[in-house]
Amino acid sequence: MKPLTDSASPLYEKVKEYVLAHIGRGDWDRNRKLPSEHDLVASLGVSRMTVHRALRELTSEGYLLRIQGVGTFVAPPKPQSTLIEVANIATEIGERGGVHRAEVILLESIRPGIELLAAFGASRQIRVGHSIMVHFENGAPVQVEERFVNSELVPDYEKQDFTSMTTYDYLQRSTPMTEVEHVISAIGADSETARMLKLAEGYPCLLLRRRTWSGQKVATVNRLTYAGNRYSLGSRYTPSAMT
Repeated sequence: MKPLTDSASPLYEKVKEYVLAHIGRGDWDRNRKLPSEHDLVASLGVSRMTVHRALRELTSEGYLLRIQGVGTFVAPPKPQSTLIEVANIATEIGERGGVHRAEVILLESIRPGIELLAAFGASRQIRVGHSIMVHFENGAPVQVEERFVNSELVPDYEKQDFTSMTTYDYLQRSTPMTEVEHVISAIGADSETARMLKLAEGYPCLLLRRRTWSGQKVATVNRLTYAGNRYSLGSRYTPSAMT
């Protein structure tokens, strides 16, 4: 490509424009690893200091995620949504007059891979608590709940007894929730999900991906899978005033 050295603008700004152009066109989608600083220096014809400053600023502005010893990635987006409220499924079931029960499938502490580190916005390796649970309403499985919890904010998550309390209640007490992201999609149940929800493999389900923040840190990354024939998602809220 054409070097940037003939530009009248500061070179680090041109490097930033180059990176943002690739992201904006979709050439580099979210969680994509960027070329190394060395490769960018060679292709753009600028100094390593210039590239380093550009990437550092794009990271602080939220466009990139730098993981020490691994590389630089396109940061995942962080939208906010009020469409679905964050609620305790046990409370929801109880309010409908149903009986709630939860079964703990897995509870452990893990070191996340690159994709999960990116979801947490972590610039270095961290440990996370990991749980998988099945929620039942009147004996029928209605939701598979998988949570990854930032151990820097909630250090003893994997040591709790979630047969006597819900993960929702524990997390609400442990760390204040300041921001929420929801992404909803329709999926077919894979073999493991079908087994836990007692469905045929490929049966329609709703998948709610949720991330929560406590201050500037991502506190939880969650996958909530609902049996499509046994559950619906919705909310009632007052829209923000239009400006």
